[in-house]
Amino acid sequence: MKKKYLGLDFSNIRGDFFGGLTAGIVALPLALAFGEQTEMGAIAGLYGAIAIGMLAALFGGTETQISGPTAPMTVVSAVVITDAIAYAGSFNAAFPIIIATFFLAGLLEMLFGIFQLGKYIRYIPYPVVSGFMSGIGVIIILSQVFPFFGMESPGGGSLGVVSHLAEIPAGINWFSVLVAGLSIGLIYLFPRLTKAVPGSLVALILISIGAFFLLEGKVSVINDSTEGGVPTGLPDLHLAFFAVFTDFNHLKLVVEFAITLAALGAIDSLLTSVVADNLTKTKHNSNRELIGQGIGNMGSALIGGLPGAGATMRTVVNVNAGGRTRISGVVAALFLIVVLLGLGTLVGLVPNAVLAGILITVGIGIIDYRGLGHLREIPRSDALVMIAVLLLTVFLGLLEAVAIGMILASILFMKKVSDVAENRTQAVPLKDFAREQPWGDEGDIVERLGHKIYIKHLQGPLFFGFTSRFQEMVKALPEISVVIIRMDRVPYVDQSGLYAMEEAVQDLENRGIAVVMTGLHGQPEDMFRGINLVPGLIPQEYIFDDFDHCVQWLHRYLKGDGKHIDDFVNMQKNRGDGALTSFREM
Repeated sequence: MKKKYLGLDFSNIRGDFFGGLTAGIVALPLALAFGEQTEMGAIAGLYGAIAIGMLAALFGGTETQISGPTAPMTVVSAVVITDAIAYAGSFNAAFPIIIATFFLAGLLEMLFGIFQLGKYIRYIPYPVVSGFMSGIGVIIILSQVFPFFGMESPGGGSLGVVSHLAEIPAGINWFSVLVAGLSIGLIYLFPRLTKAVPGSLVALILISIGAFFLLEGKVSVINDSTEGGVPTGLPDLHLAFFAVFTDFNHLKLVVEFAITLAALGAIDSLLTSVVADNLTKTKHNSNRELIGQGIGNMGSALIGGLPGAGATMRTVVNVNAGGRTRISGVVAALFLIVVLLGLGTLVGLVPNAVLAGILITVGIGIIDYRGLGHLREIPRSDALVMIAVLLLTVFLGLLEAVAIGMILASILFMKKVSDVAENRTQAVPLKDFAREQPWGDEGDIVERLGHKIYIKHLQGPLFFGFTSRFQEMVKALPEISVVIIRMDRVPYVDQSGLYAMEEAVQDLENRGIAVVMTGLHGQPEDMFRGINLVPGLIPQEYIFDDFDHCVQWLHRYLKGDGKHIDDFVNMQKNRGDGALTSFREM
């Protein structure tokens, strides 16, 4: 029975406490590193983690989500801050513009939720998201190349870094290289000893202590780049930025970047919400989540913090440590408040090279190796979009990359659908997937086995616009034994549809539901075989050229009381242990 007080569920207080505490520990070094990546300093990252973490947990729509500054949001924020400083002439003059941008981004994100726009996030194609996230990872790595070597990073974004790489040999600080290298090594190697404490936290503490006693004055620290050192105590409240909204010239700059931040924050948060759903077998409220994230970002702006979103890694850590309700997010934020009030002075002594090492590992981790690894198997159009968005994100701009990627993906997909319609007369108009239904009149087996076997009719291309609905329909299947997926009317599968089918088959098999596939030909077959979906997740014995052959097979072997169905299901569940024997030979 749930124990609720003030809208909070206290029935899992022990798990929520340890989940939130663990997530807070993981968030601490990342918040400092993300803040230090911008002109606002490490403390801005900590302020953002506290405000967004607390408010998004209380008002959001995902019970276990841990929110705060994330890599994509930090990269965009750094661009906002740099452009605002260039526009205003100094950081102090640009500060109201920066805060106004962050506040408006939160307001827009909240409005996205109020107007129920969360459902439209599903229409962003996977190659666009993949290219964008990989581009963000590359940007983070490039931004830390010079700090890794103990040098100040040149201006001009990624192009500036690449064009100044030749200057590195003359200015290397080998002590910084040692500190950053040890930090990276600890982050990757420490989890092999234990996963109870995050490697990034171990690196932050141990390497910082070692550098303080052994390398004092030989490596730069956060205080060196923060005027007056890292603040301690509660943050100030900033309200003067409202005057920015009365100046049209300022407003134009603010609105442009606020839209980018709001859209990115929405995508980032809802993708993490989907991950949380898969871990906890729950269903988040997309629109409420956007409202909560918007409130969190507005609150962060009011105290001078960086904007953020739902953080995937911290959310996974929270769930794995026992977090199940929004109390876990509150606990994580409270932990960071304790750190802010008690350890602010020590934070300023953290070497910049340690943060560079942490951020490099973050950049490496955010690259979508899964998508990039399948470039040869996916359609050329998807590969083109992914690579184009990646390069545009790194060398042109974030907003431009997403916009161009969406346009390019839409044009290429429309061309592909048009080509399919011309070349394959059996292709049907693009429409929603056919409703799941029992065997009906497709065999007399229905009277005895109809409650155990369902047919899934797919019609038209399996593409990014339908993947979310397809996965929902698969999850809505009742407790049955076998699903037969008919692919004879699916002329084309894009990368989003490929992964949606893979996840659907995995979900069905995890539920103990065996999967048979019929009518798999042409481009869909090449795609499925390219990533070993068939034969692999679905063995060759359960793939039929057409539905007639499948029916003959069923009539021959699925007789009596349906016992063979249970044998079939058990065999498919155990095939990973070498127990598979061809069902045709039974």
